[in-house]
Amino acid sequence: MKLQKLLSLTRQAIDEYGMIQENDKIAVGISGGKDSLTLLYALSCLRKFYPHKFDIVAVTVDLGFDNLNLDGIRKFCKERDVEYHVIKTQIAEVVFHIREESNPCSLCAKMRKGALNDAVKKLGCNKVAYAHHKDDLLESMMMSFLFEGRIHTFAPVTYLDRSGITVIRPLLFLYEGNVKGFVKEYQLPVVKSPCPVDGSTKREDVKNLIGEINHQYPGAKARMIRAVLDDVVNVDKIHERKEQ
Repeated sequence: MKLQKLLSLTRQAIDEYGMIQENDKIAVGISGGKDSLTLLYALSCLRKFYPHKFDIVAVTVDLGFDNLNLDGIRKFCKERDVEYHVIKTQIAEVVFHIREESNPCSLCAKMRKGALNDAVKKLGCNKVAYAHHKDDLLESMMMSFLFEGRIHTFAPVTYLDRSGITVIRPLLFLYEGNVKGFVKEYQLPVVKSPCPVDGSTKREDVKNLIGEINHQYPGAKARMIRAVLDDVVNVDKIHERKEQ
């Protein structure tokens, strides 16, 4: 995928859901994966010509794994003229050694978001951008349906009551395939996740399930995503979602 298409789809989502207003200071959560680096690239370009003036900072929550090398991301942020902050935590120690969680992803995600939100507030940001795309949208809905017994997924824009921060998801109109193509085309410095359960989670199982359904019924994934966008996400466009 070329940069022009990335910027077009990103801006389309931002405009459709009113994600960015004048003088916003937006923290971009950087995991080191392909999605977050693509989002950072897109926003660093858009801030140069978007009608509303906004600024961005990149933030990585270091979970405490020993084998995490962020040198490539530091260089990438410097090249994009983006301020970069690394938040040191002991989340990995708590999740895997102290609590010995059988389902580590849930607690890890909760603690990681808490650390990120605290850092965002200290940096003076009023918004945080997550790099969720269409595939994430559908996977989240399927996980909720299968494991919680309800039809639920994330909203394009979510106001967090407790912290006063607004979460935005500017990559909502991209497929994961778009992101992979962009990363390959522009050689972004993706960092492999050091998490020991990476690639063997419930989300990965659901991703594979969706892939099997789409293989047996070609085009099913696109139709399901369209249904989620129309019937679930657009409800939140009318009725603003708020979360603690």
